[in-house]
Amino acid sequence: MNFPFEIRSANDFDAVGFGTNAVDYLIRVPQYPAFNTKLELRNYSVAAGGEVASSMVGLSRLGLATCYVGRFGDDHAGTIGRSSLSDESVDMTYAETISDTATQVAFIIVDEQTGERTVLWQRDQNLSYNAAEAPLEAAKRGRVLHLTPHDVEACIAMARSAKDAGVIVSADVDNVFDGIEELLSLVDVCIVSADLPSRLVGISEHDWALKELSLRFGCGVTGLTLGDKGSLIFCQGEMIKTPAFDVPSGCVDTTGAGDSFRCGFIFGMITGKTVEESARTANAVAALKCRGQGARSALPTLAELNALL
Repeated sequence: MNFPFEIRSANDFDAVGFGTNAVDYLIRVPQYPAFNTKLELRNYSVAAGGEVASSMVGLSRLGLATCYVGRFGDDHAGTIGRSSLSDESVDMTYAETISDTATQVAFIIVDEQTGERTVLWQRDQNLSYNAAEAPLEAAKRGRVLHLTPHDVEACIAMARSAKDAGVIVSADVDNVFDGIEELLSLVDVCIVSADLPSRLVGISEHDWALKELSLRFGCGVTGLTLGDKGSLIFCQGEMIKTPAFDVPSGCVDTTGAGDSFRCGFIFGMITGKTVEESARTANAVAALKCRGQGARSALPTLAELNALL
């Protein structure tokens, strides 16, 4: 099945990302700790993350031209975050450093038995954008604008600017924010976490929830990430269920798996794949990411992706 919209054949960038970046402190434990206990950790590491920033790195590693729009603090974590993107050839023209501000951080507990993770995060309010601060020019410069709605009013302004320029809008939604309904009415591709539809449209059954998202907001593609069960995509009246790939050599860490899925799906769209092929590509990128610890360390090259596919 072809996508129900036309993607521009060329622009300054293949994808522009607007949203979160972070520095992750990953703590690997033999099993998730029980309340009021002590547990010796296996190891820990510091690595760059954040939903949109990681997706842009993933697309760049697959050979696409990407641009990241977001804010960093002026601390050491901000230096790590900026370097992690520029070192991967992500354009940083619209990235800002905010004085006297801490970069977003996350402390992530990874259960080594399953690779599943628990995330504790903090974002300084100074990193937020309001609508007047949104760099609308950037929204027009990609073939796809990919965003997370943590700053909803700014995202609405960016999405409108993108739509006016004929740019496809993709959203990574994992929570309900004030104004989310207005934003979703501007979104072409809405891929959400499995627990989100029940909170957003009051329907827990996956098939009906995706249909309701499409009907209510007019998204051309709606989808759910389902972890080791793969993914579910609704498009043009058809429900597409795609099984997950086994993680080569076993799952080490699921941190960033959803970001990787969206990266793979956008890659499929931009490179002319069908909806079914894009979903399969997305599952493959997510599986390959789970080979390593952190959101980005095991994001695949194009050769690695093609080998698994």
